Amino acid sequence: MNVNTMEYSATAKARPVSGKKPSIPVKCRQRNRFIPAFLIGVAVLSVLSLLYLEIDWLKMASRVGDIGLVFWDLAHLDFSNMDLIASSLVETISIAVLSLLYSLLLGIFFGMLAARNVFRLPWLSVLTQSFFTFLRAVPTPVWVLLMLVCLGMGPEAGVAGLCVHTTAFFTKSFAQSFESIPDETIEALEVTGASRLSIFMNAVLPAALSQIVAWAGMRLETNFSECAILGMVGAGGIGYVISNSLQGYDYGTAGVAILLVFLVAYGIERVFVRIKKKFY
Repeated sequence: MNVNTMEYSATAKARPVSGKKPSIPVKCRQRNRFIPAFLIGVAVLSVLSLLYLEIDWLKMASRVGDIGLVFWDLAHLDFSNMDLIASSLVETISIAVLSLLYSLLLGIFFGMLAARNVFRLPWLSVLTQSFFTFLRAVPTPVWVLLMLVCLGMGPEAGVAGLCVHTTAFFTKSFAQSFESIPDETIEALEVTGASRLSIFMNAVLPAALSQIVAWAGMRLETNFSECAILGMVGAGGIGYVISNSLQGYDYGTAGVAILLVFLVAYGIERVFVRIKKKFY
C-alpha cells in the first residue's frame, strides 16, 4: 500500500458517514432538559418571593444614598475605646479557636463512624450521617440561642453553639475525605490482620491529614466571622461591641471593630494558605 492510499484510508475513517447525524447520549439529553426547567423554576420562585415580600423599591432607591453616608461615618475611626475593642477581639478569637479544636476532635471521631470504608457497617454510616444532617440543617445562630437559654449569657454559649454546627460540618467533610482513600490500601492492611481502628489511625487518618487541615482552615475563618455576628445576640465578643456602637450611633468605634475583624479574618486565610502549601 502506497502513501496516497494510506492517507485516503485514514481520511475516510476520520470522516463521518454522510446522511447520519451524531447521536447524543441519553444522559446528556436529560441534563440539557433539566437546565431550562431549573432556570424557569428559579425565575418563578424569584417572582413569587418579590410579590410576597412586597418590597417598596421606590423607598429603597431613595435610601441608597444613606449607605454611602453610613460608610463615610464608619471611616472616621475612633480609637478611644481601643481597650474594650481589643479585649472583645481576643474573646472572639478564643471562642473561634476553642470551638474549632473541640469540633475537630469530635468531627474526626464521628467522621470515622460516618465513613463507609472504615467499619463497613452501612447502617452505622447512614445513621450517623442522617443525625448530623439534621444538626447541620439548623443554622448556627439558632444553636447559640438555644445554648444561651441553657447556659446563660456569655462566651460559653457561643463555644457550645458553634461546636454543634461545626462538628456536624466536620463530620460530613471528614467522612468524604476518609472515603477518598483507595480501597486497595485498606484491603491490603486487612489482609495483614490489622484491626479497623488500627487501619484508621495508621492509614486512613494520615492520608486524609492534608484535607483535614484545609477544612479546618476554612472553618476557622467561618467560625471567626460567625462569632462577630453571634456576639450581637449576647454570646460575647467583638460582635457585642459592634452592635452596641451602631445602636448608639458611635460609628467611629464600630468602624475600628469592623476593620479589625476584616484584618484578622484575612490574616487567618493567608496563614492557612501557607500551611496548605506545606502539605502539597
